[in-house]
Amino acid sequence: MRRCVCPGSFDPVTNGHLDVIRRAALLFDEVVVAVAGNPAKKSMFRLAERVELIEQSLTDVPSVTVETVEGGLLVDFCRRVGAVAVVKGLRGGTDFAYELPMALMNRHLSGVETVFLPGEPRFEHVSSSLIKEVAAHGGDVSGLVPDHVLARLLERVGRVGQTENGQPDAAG
Repeated sequence: MRRCVCPGSFDPVTNGHLDVIRRAALLFDEVVVAVAGNPAKKSMFRLAERVELIEQSLTDVPSVTVETVEGGLLVDFCRRVGAVAVVKGLRGGTDFAYELPMALMNRHLSGVETVFLPGEPRFEHVSSSLIKEVAAHGGDVSGLVPDHVLARLLERVGRVGQTENGQPDAAG
């Protein structure tokens, strides 16, 4: 059984994240999505909410489980769940420059390898931070996150009663 870990803050999960997780599920027998807090970022969703949103997004992929990571090193989490690799999606060269030193340190500390998957080009511009910012300012982020995530996001930013394009719906 070959297990990998797909780590991230997933605040919120995007279609780009889900693409990488689904592709990892084709390469490994099991994928553990490791949802972590990021003290450098202001979270919109609690860890438990993020886990729920990811689980709802991946009901069709039985080899994926979702767990929270609360502190500690990623390699310790990998050891605990028996993962042989970390899978990270890359949108471009900047992501690679950021991720490479961490991948090398993880291998140094534990022997856990990192597998980089190039992101789907249509999601290259998508990040959770940008999704939150655009949604909060009335922009249309439909198609960049699953519909159930979009509904929760619009609720969280105070845009309940609006369609994805920011227009009032029939009830609002």
